[in-house]
Amino acid sequence: MARLFLVRHGRTKLYKADRFWGKTDIALSNTGIRQAEQLRDRLVREKVMTVYTSQLSRARLTAEIIAAGLDVAVHKLAELNELNFGYVEGLTFGEITRLHPELAEELMNWEPRPTFPGGETLDALNDRVRVFLDRLEKHEAGETVVVVAHAGTLRLIICNLLGLDLACWRKMQVDQGSLSVLETFPQGAILRSLNDVSHLK
Repeated sequence: MARLFLVRHGRTKLYKADRFWGKTDIALSNTGIRQAEQLRDRLVREKVMTVYTSQLSRARLTAEIIAAGLDVAVHKLAELNELNFGYVEGLTFGEITRLHPELAEELMNWEPRPTFPGGETLDALNDRVRVFLDRLEKHEAGETVVVVAHAGTLRLIICNLLGLDLACWRKMQVDQGSLSVLETFPQGAILRSLNDVSHLK
């Protein structure tokens, strides 16, 4: 495998809405575009071979801005898309509490595998992530790869590569515009940094 730069997309136009946005295709805000540019400037000296991104525009545009500074191709992959929240897509936690009290209780109790009615399970999302990780096997040791995606997918990538139980996915903070770095080896992976936002001004 390779050295991985894991990037969460920049801030979106609905950032302040505090809603559950998963499969909904939300655009980057002007702040998000600036964050992508700052990520580009942070990574421009790295010898990046490939950029992989979610198909959703908030990740895709972040990836395209970064890749433009690196002169590399961007590969858009469905397996990197965010979790589908089903019937609660776009709802606030207060609205979920009123409309889907069982799910609200699961979220409040930090259930490791919450059930999103009409949506995707954590295990289904993890299956997608594992398909992506299989794709990474083609990269040789020493190659550097940028992955631009969402909090859910990035946290599961980290869990899988570090051999952590999926219950740990909710115990990591991955902010918009952040950078996390993983070094991968045949024996396993080392997390060099998590949720680094020092490049954001």
